[in-house]
Order: sequence, then structure tokens, then C-alpha cells
Amino acid sequence: MAKHSKNRGWWLEHAEHLRPDYADHIALEDDATYIREWQPVMVPGLLQTQAYAEAVVAGGPHYLAPERIAELVKVRLARQAKIEEGGASYTVILWEAVLAHPLVRPEVHQEQLLAVLEVAQRKNVTVQVLPFSAGVLAGYSSAFYSFSFDEEPTVEAVAMDNLRGTSVLEGAEDLAAYANAYDVLRSAALAPDASAQLIRGILRSLKEDAS
Repeated sequence: MAKHSKNRGWWLEHAEHLRPDYADHIALEDDATYIREWQPVMVPGLLQTQAYAEAVVAGGPHYLAPERIAELVKVRLARQAKIEEGGASYTVILWEAVLAHPLVRPEVHQEQLLAVLEVAQRKNVTVQVLPFSAGVLAGYSSAFYSFSFDEEPTVEAVAMDNLRGTSVLEGAEDLAAYANAYDVLRSAALAPDASAQLIRGILRSLKEDAS
């Protein structure tokens, strides 16, 4: 982690509430110039609204005290400053199920979809959707994040979440494999404009079902 660290700081104020591996993930994210993410389960932390973040953090498999939930949500929202301030180029591919099948209350999910559409309009953000029609490709890999730290978008680290924490890969063969996996997923995903159109259609359907 040390070789990538340029400006560690703000998250250390919350260190008592963070696992060391999560702190390392944030450090990588904070130093990155390019961030790419594949997410087949839920809306990514870098795009989550406060209500969505509260729901998914509180709804995890382990009990968390209310004060720790509040701190973790605060950290998750603070991470988004990297994207909001244009500090990195962020590209995310979401499986259509993330959008079409709410994990949280309907009103929270609808608010979240609106937020995704809004953030997707930023010049440094690209949101693409892998449609159901892509078939088994959605199971090609579990969620992962790749990071680049220079002017070129060469993958230099890959992070994956699991029940034991966050694992970081930096071996050349691992990086090449995940770079290739992302290219395959991106090629099969809808273009950004078509992805936004699909999200708007899902949002309309959810509103109609709720009425």
C-alpha cells in the first residue's frame, strides 16, 4: 500500500471504526487517477445516497451498533468527494439486476436510481449497464475494483470484497486477468446513453408498480 500513498489523511479520523483492509482500500481509491468497478450486486459505494448507504450497511450479516453504522455511512459518503471534485476518472459497470430488483425500500431505491442518473452526467464518470441479455456473462466475476495511479489507465491494483475483508492484488498476471475481464464486461455492456435510457425505463416501471 505504501508505494501508492501520496496523501493519506481524512479517513484516519474514523480509524477506530474501519477495518485495516478497508482503510487500505480507501487509500488506494484516494490516490487513484482511474477507478473502474464491476458491480453485480448493489449500487457502488461511490454512487450511493445516504439513505441507500444506511440501508445496506445496517442490513449486513453482522450486527453493528447504531453509532458505528453512522460512522461507516459518513465514511462512505466522504469517499464520493474524490469523484465529485473530479479527482479521478470513474467507470462503473452495473448488472441490470442491481437496478431492476431493489435491495432496499422502494422509495430509497428510486431515489438512488435518480442519483445514479445525475452522477452519470459528470464528465469524469461513465455508467454502463450489463443487460440481462448478456446471459451468463454476469456471473463471469464477483464485484471488483481496479485502480490506476498515473496519467495512463494501466491497471496497477485490484481490490475485491469478501466476508473476511478486502483483498488487494498487485501481481502482473492477476492485474492482466482483471483488466481483460473488465474489457469483456464493458464490451458486452450497453453504451452510456443506452444505459441511462434503460435506467430511466426501470425507474418509470418501479413508479408505476408503486402507484
